[in-house]
Amino acid sequence: MRLLHILFFVLPFIAASAQETYPKDYFRAPLDIPLLLSGTFGELRSNHFHSGTDIKTQQREGLRAFAIGDGYVSRINISPWGYGKALYITHPNGYTSVYAHLQKFGPEIEAYVKKQQYEQESYSIELFPQPDELPVKQSDVIAYTGNTGSSGGPHLHFEIRDTETEKPINPLFFGLDVKDAQSPVIQELYAYPLSDSSHVNRSGDPIPVNFRRQPDGTLLADKIDASGPIGFGVRAYDRQDLAYNKNGAYAVQMSVNGTTYLYYDFKTFSFAESRHINTLIDYGHYVRERQRIQKCFISPGNTLNIYNKRLNEGIIDIRDGMDYTIIIEVSDFEGNTNVLKIPVNGKQQEILHKKEIKITPNYLRTKRENIYAEGKVTVFFPAYTFYEDLYFDLKDNGNGSYEIHNEEVPVQRNYTLSFDVSDYPETERKQWFIAHLDRRGRPSYETTFKRGNTFSTHTKRLGTFTLEKDSTAPKIIPVNFKDRQWLSNYHYLKVKISDDLSGIASYRATINGRWVLMEYEPKDNTLTYDFEDLTLEGSRHDLEISVTDNVGNSTTFKATFHRAKK
Repeated sequence: MRLLHILFFVLPFIAASAQETYPKDYFRAPLDIPLLLSGTFGELRSNHFHSGTDIKTQQREGLRAFAIGDGYVSRINISPWGYGKALYITHPNGYTSVYAHLQKFGPEIEAYVKKQQYEQESYSIELFPQPDELPVKQSDVIAYTGNTGSSGGPHLHFEIRDTETEKPINPLFFGLDVKDAQSPVIQELYAYPLSDSSHVNRSGDPIPVNFRRQPDGTLLADKIDASGPIGFGVRAYDRQDLAYNKNGAYAVQMSVNGTTYLYYDFKTFSFAESRHINTLIDYGHYVRERQRIQKCFISPGNTLNIYNKRLNEGIIDIRDGMDYTIIIEVSDFEGNTNVLKIPVNGKQQEILHKKEIKITPNYLRTKRENIYAEGKVTVFFPAYTFYEDLYFDLKDNGNGSYEIHNEEVPVQRNYTLSFDVSDYPETERKQWFIAHLDRRGRPSYETTFKRGNTFSTHTKRLGTFTLEKDSTAPKIIPVNFKDRQWLSNYHYLKVKISDDLSGIASYRATINGRWVLMEYEPKDNTLTYDFEDLTLEGSRHDLEISVTDNVGNSTTFKATFHRAKK
């Protein structure tokens, strides 16, 4: 039986990796509307690859979401952030489907979840039902689409994962009908000198390269002069039919004089490597311009497993007197392809614009631990905090803030930043916290640990940090009711909560002294109570809501309302 179990899970995966024999007629679509995508699998997002497809829901919430196949609900996760309300269904063929940003669950699942929320007295909850608790059949209504969590608008985030490895797989392999006859669009091309002696058009810095469309539909770049090891990168997007969203492309291939140097695609990836997206893109350019250039060469520290071909790591060694033809092809899932041809002339020349490298006393080797101190600040970097060795810069700005290197360098692991607060009165320390300052000087709270004379935080952000004081308690404002109002015909009770600096840490609500579930929606700063949750005895009811910010300032709101018993 053990051998059969192993074969049951392993054989489909082996077959899939040998050019994808994923079942195309086993699952149905999760929605009963034409499938239009606002996000594609592997799409480049902030610090991660998109792990599913975002299906448009006609700009509204409440569409029925269906189980794509028989199975059982194996996980339920509810949070104000991330996936919001999310449901996981394990199927007997070795795959798990995921449905996220939901408005609510189907009746049986909703009742199961609310029972657990009331028992644990928490809106945020994670549950792992047993296989016999919440079985589902294909086409059962399991949920309704919404906009919960870190969603930018109503849609269904949909995934299919390998149950054993938990690796997400491009859902389009499973037969989802998404119309796409359009080729991806290449927006920009960049050339990268990759050594001190390399240049492109006499520049040691990366430079944009112009290109134009040819009569046959391909793109032709301006001829460039170059010398030494160089690489290329492109900014591109893809559109499906009937949708205007600029989604991610599926595959990128680069060849040099007819030989493939680099090829990668988005069939699958692991969540553990997702943050390494910052080695695939030109991270510094992204921080400066908010545009993602996909590099067609492999940088130090890039351990992504998305590459099927990586000759010389995609680096092209340009020799004097030789001509090269580089072709970059960007494709979508349906095979629609845009082709960019780049003529290169090997020509050794004086470099007019040399790449500047700031030399500091601190040379950080990423394979080992590193610790630095300046003024009131100490930073500790575990091994492999950074992707490659660098000259590290730590600066006291003289105004209580400190510059921790710069934001244009990606970080892959948390490091520890500590402030000496011995000069701050102990009576005031509770209201102080470590803050990161953005480029406009606006502070944002960093989770702050306080021990003796030291405040510390664990973060993956670089840039400017300081200590901030928050002495103002959160605000609570009723939205759809007033004190002593009759609410007999109301379905919901809603309040708005806000905090001016450190942010909301927790909240608690009771009616007549009994804990009640209020759903927190950070996008509009509301707490909402559903009157269907509980049967309230009598007609007079006392509401009490307490909200606490991240440094412990707290506000309590009290009101009385009347409601006829139904």
